[in-house]
Amino acid sequence: MSFPDIPRPVEEDVETRPEGGSGVLGFLWETVQTVLLAVVIFLLINAGFGRFRVVGQSMEPNFHQGQYLVINKVIYHLREPARGDVVVFHNPRYPRRDFIKRIIGLPGEQVEIRRGQVFINGQPLQEPYPVRPGTYSSPPYQLGPDEYFVLGDNRNFSSDSHSWGAVPRRNIIGKAWFCYWPPRYWQLIPSY
Repeated sequence: MSFPDIPRPVEEDVETRPEGGSGVLGFLWETVQTVLLAVVIFLLINAGFGRFRVVGQSMEPNFHQGQYLVINKVIYHLREPARGDVVVFHNPRYPRRDFIKRIIGLPGEQVEIRRGQVFINGQPLQEPYPVRPGTYSSPPYQLGPDEYFVLGDNRNFSSDSHSWGAVPRRNIIGKAWFCYWPPRYWQLIPSY
């Protein structure tokens, strides 16, 4: 039995020299292009995302001293911050210091804490994330139209809204999105 000859595609010669020419000049041009591309990518990533290092124990048991997080700075241009989001923001009292806390109260709500239990508009708040409850009480706090009430997850060891008040919307930098260091904590940060 014989098989018919199957035509094979003809390969064309392809020029493999870089656009910038050959030799040293070509190498330099390729290097310049690579560096410029890396700078553009770096700037785009930094415009939409940021890096943050957790300092202190205020967010334990969920975040620990020395963890490094990626912050999504774009998300709140697409939607409003939500209850349960972990956010990084400029502290209203010390604007040069960035804090990380969890959003508990939303604009227009009344927040009160009674012996560690958080109440929103008089109703107890169910918190599905791990929390170390506080032992303190805080009188009712009425949030304005662009204000958020934030608390640390380790309530007795957190400087937050219960002691210095609400966070204005303009102070919120972004939402904690991903933990990238140390490797044992690698994870996308859950939304609640």
